Amino acid sequence: METDILTIKEVAEYLRITEKTAYRLASEHKLPAFKVGGSWRFRLGEIDAWIESQKTDPTNAKDG
Repeated sequence: METDILTIKEVAEYLRITEKTAYRLASEHKLPAFKVGGSWRFRLGEIDAWIESQKTDPTNAKDG
C-alpha cells in the first residue's frame, strides 16, 4: 500500500539531507510535520509545497 505519509528516514532521503537535519527542521517548525506517538511524520504533498516555497524568486534577487 502506497501512502503519502513519510517517516523521518524517508523524508531525509527524499530531501537528501541527514535524519538529524530533518529532525531539527521539524522540531523548529521549519519543515511541515506532525507527531504520531512521539515519532515525526510528514505528508508528501506538504513537503513538496514547502520545497516550492523555499525557491527564490529571481525577479526579487538583489545584484551583489
